[in-house]
Amino acid sequence: MKSIYKYSLVALAVVGLTACNQEQAVAVDAPVELKTEAQKEAYSVGASIGTYMAGHIKEQEELGLNVDRSLIVTGFSEGLNSELKLTQEEMQTILQSLDEKLNEKRQAQAAMLAEKSLAESQAFLDANKAKEGVVTTDSGLQYEVITEGTGDKPVAEDTVKVHYVGTLTDGTEFDSSVARGEPATFPLNRVIPGWTEGVQLMSVGSKYKFVIPADLAYGDRDTGTIPANSTLVFEVELLDIEKAAPAAEADAAHAH
Repeated sequence: MKSIYKYSLVALAVVGLTACNQEQAVAVDAPVELKTEAQKEAYSVGASIGTYMAGHIKEQEELGLNVDRSLIVTGFSEGLNSELKLTQEEMQTILQSLDEKLNEKRQAQAAMLAEKSLAESQAFLDANKAKEGVVTTDSGLQYEVITEGTGDKPVAEDTVKVHYVGTLTDGTEFDSSVARGEPATFPLNRVIPGWTEGVQLMSVGSKYKFVIPADLAYGDRDTGTIPANSTLVFEVELLDIEKAAPAAEADAAHAH
């Protein structure tokens, strides 16, 4: 959310702060009135700063760093009134130090979660491999035929049209063309290796279930919706293939 208050001095200062007592109420002298445009504007600025702070507060609490919410409110108020108890230089040093501590904790948490995900993924792959109907390729890709089609099979250079649902091993859905109500179309050699390999096994009209190890997916990267070292589960239906132009034709087209 880009806005003037996000980049204001107040917002930048409170980014590094945290709070622990979520239940502590902040007293107000009178009921809030939001009748005029000016009142709504002022309230929106303050509320947006509070909302912006809330995400950082939540993260820092989860990382184990706590501070009194009342001091955040006090610092905010005194900052607005230019009645600071610390110099700008002192606050900058403190906030930089806090940012370093937060980064260290983020890295430690990420490493722990990646290790946990790796162990869980391996256990899932081992269990799935033993199921009837599951085939494991030399790369480690696992697949199961739900419906076998009779159409052509694509090669890596082709563009495919598919419907799919992607989930983590715990069933959490992270992507779905089915939910969007529109098939996805993309060059097969421009996606994760597990897709490139797996969809080439399919004929048009087929529906397969793929279990893709992390090294054939996103590896140790954390994409936000997909944790590092995650094994991914996809149900894929191959709807159509757009064959790649032969090399000679492609070269001729580029020449023009």
